[in-house]
Amino acid sequence: MSRPAETGPGPVTADDLDLAVQLTVAALRETPPEAWERTAGSLEWDCWETVEHLIDDLFSYAVRLGPRTPPLDGRVPFARERRRPGGPANSVHVDRTADPAGLLQALEASGALLVAMVRTTPPQTRAYHVYGVSDPEGFAAMGIVESLVHTHDLAEGLGLTWDPPADLCSRALARLFPDAPQTTDPWPTLLWATGRAELPGHPRRTTWRWNGIPHSERTAP
Repeated sequence: MSRPAETGPGPVTADDLDLAVQLTVAALRETPPEAWERTAGSLEWDCWETVEHLIDDLFSYAVRLGPRTPPLDGRVPFARERRRPGGPANSVHVDRTADPAGLLQALEASGALLVAMVRTTPPQTRAYHVYGVSDPEGFAAMGIVESLVHTHDLAEGLGLTWDPPADLCSRALARLFPDAPQTTDPWPTLLWATGRAELPGHPRRTTWRWNGIPHSERTAP
């Protein structure tokens, strides 16, 4: 008996996450050193701080999957601090005297750490996130969303063009934003889902959150 054809964009994978990080690094690689102090889009952080925040996100998601029994009620307790009032609260900071190539090297390193954890962590593993206890696929999707939307913020601040692959956006949307419209283009929809844009018939969100809980474990509304 033949199996029914699969529908939907498919699962998020470690390869998807690796692609998202590498696309981000490639997009930022030619940024002149003096541009990193510009404000990143609608954020309150400069472009250097925004990349540091992304680095910290990827690191944070990776280490949550690291313990043999990950905590389900809070983060792994790495200390966090702000380097200035209003700056991002990070566990990971990059030496500001390093050149931008060093900043992007740190981004690649944190991305590779999360990619490795997603590849090697059993799929039944669960770990804490404030938006829902999640699995390795969920943390991969979170890393993709962080990479894509923060590169959008950076592109606005740096005057870059940024248009990530539609299929990558589709898989991240399907995993984390089940309430998002399904008939609109995936990249504008992801920007709408994260409060960064309007969609026809859908006003810009003033608050938003994803749902990291695996689909099979969500409570029906």
